[in-house]
Amino acid sequence: MPTETTAPDRLTLAGREYSSRLLVGTGKYKDMAETARAIEASGAEIVTVAVRRTNLGQTPGEPNILDILPPERYTILPNTAGCYDVETAVRTCRLARELLDGHNLVKLEVLGDEKTLFPDVIATLKAAEELVKDGFQVMVYTNDDPIVARQLEEIGCIAVMPLAAPIGSGLGIRNPLNIRTIVENAHVPILVDAGVGTASDAAVAMELGCDGVLMNTAIAAARDPILMASAMRKGIEAGREAYLAGRMAPKRFASASSPMEGLFFQP
Repeated sequence: MPTETTAPDRLTLAGREYSSRLLVGTGKYKDMAETARAIEASGAEIVTVAVRRTNLGQTPGEPNILDILPPERYTILPNTAGCYDVETAVRTCRLARELLDGHNLVKLEVLGDEKTLFPDVIATLKAAEELVKDGFQVMVYTNDDPIVARQLEEIGCIAVMPLAAPIGSGLGIRNPLNIRTIVENAHVPILVDAGVGTASDAAVAMELGCDGVLMNTAIAAARDPILMASAMRKGIEAGREAYLAGRMAPKRFASASSPMEGLFFQP
């Protein structure tokens, strides 16, 4: 654990370094102008886009999200949101690669049902294996199971993204012990994905040792998305610094901030 952070503290994904550890989505904003302003305020450098719900050029004549998210400024992370089987998820990634001129970095999610939006773990493992064999760099959404996280890493995923809570719930990290276990055993970046509600949730994720946090609804559904994006940026930074600093050990009883020795007036 470093005691001094003299060197730049960067997030490395797919061989590229990023200053920001906050990744954001593009859904649920009132319009593209608000989307652009919120992403700007977040400081995010990686932006995920739902290929099945967002125009990346597959629908001529419709507004193209790349008009406000130029690929020369942002790393576009196509995702498979809305996919409920292996075939659809794999096909969606291949479509994104075609639309983005050979772009191989994708976020994989294969959902189990529309009510919970929990991942279908078996289908996720199968889709991840197929995509890795096809040359994709896969960042994968999964549950908070350390065993599954390890299996996804062994398949060759470049990042594992366990949920904090159900997608869009804003419930915060429901199982911090599992998240910590995943982090401690990982050899690839671990990013919390789904369930963050406010800046303190993001800070907790970073304090647990996560390499980053991906969020959408927590910003887009806030009363002031632009201000919340700024708050999330600061929460990520504070949590990361706290993790690197190393928190004090919790104690059951009080411990005086000032020593008792050397008092001017002895009790």
